[in-house]
Amino acid sequence: MYQQMIFVNLPVTDLDASKKFFTALGYSINPQFSNDDAASVVISDTIVAMLLTRPFYATFTDKEIVDPRTTSGVLVCLSAESREEVDALLGRAIAAGGTDLERVQDHGFMYGRSFDDLDGHTWEVMWMDPTAVEA
Repeated sequence: MYQQMIFVNLPVTDLDASKKFFTALGYSINPQFSNDDAASVVISDTIVAMLLTRPFYATFTDKEIVDPRTTSGVLVCLSAESREEVDALLGRAIAAGGTDLERVQDHGFMYGRSFDDLDGHTWEVMWMDPTAVEA
């Protein structure tokens, strides 16, 4: 059965530093789709973050490339298996140089936290109680 995938393309300032950041979070780099201009970060079987140097990213758009430290263009939200995994991933992000946005969302059945990566792209990590979805 076909599974649709998502490829999130993000401009980065320092490709090597960004690769180290995302591998510190526990993700892998797919060398088949990586080079001096891009790194393919495998988040899951269906989610890939393509980290593109800013000049290479510019070849895909005629629009101005925003500075994600000052302008928000997208919020990437990843699911987690548990509340503990939300906290663990955020902890790894902070240890790797990310910024804790100190936005804790705790609704009992749903729990999430947010961080900015090295370039200022905002990532949210959310857990939702599966029984709440089934209800």
